[in-house]
Amino acid sequence: MKKAVITGATGLVGSLLLQLLLDTDAFEEVLVLTRRPAAFKHPKLRQVVINFDDLEQHREEIKGDVLYFCLGTTKRKTPNREDYKKIEHSYCLKLSRIAKDNNIAQFHYISALGADSRSRLFYSKLKGKTEEDLKKYIVRSLHIYRPSLLRGKRNEFRILEKLFTGFMVTIDPLLIGDLKKYQSIEAIIVAKAMLNQTLKELEGIHIYPSDKIKELA
Repeated sequence: MKKAVITGATGLVGSLLLQLLLDTDAFEEVLVLTRRPAAFKHPKLRQVVINFDDLEQHREEIKGDVLYFCLGTTKRKTPNREDYKKIEHSYCLKLSRIAKDNNIAQFHYISALGADSRSRLFYSKLKGKTEEDLKKYIVRSLHIYRPSLLRGKRNEFRILEKLFTGFMVTIDPLLIGDLKKYQSIEAIIVAKAMLNQTLKELEGIHIYPSDKIKELA
């Protein structure tokens, strides 16, 4: 029986992954690192309310077999780029170091399609830089997921994203062959792929583009 640690459990993918972890018999405990505790209860659920700027103070609590980094933000929520980097990059790297020091065997990170540290796009460059830095602090098994546009029910309404999602659903069938990875993807598919890859007990570095994620789910 395994113990999972998850951040971003209230987000689009994280909330779905959390439910999968609670439902499967493969895990006996799910530890959620959160800024605000979830309202619901579950026998396997344990929550630690933390300030992510003080992760080191919770080092002894962050222990288990696998750590899922699903934490993220948006430009609208975090317009300051330094704060954005802190959430998307610094917190991730701090947790990866803690995971390695505490012998957590697996680290799963949600990146994005187009992640590239040499990109001129701030978001893609930051995701790419985070991927590269994670490889320097590798635990036994590092899994990086690069989904395309995520579809699913969010807690907040994003008008531009909703419009673009509608457009993508229309053209998805046209994206075939090498373009298949650009098709939009449901958040639950990403969550299922993450759980499935966890249970395979793989070692080394594994990177999954969006079309591969669908196959894994």
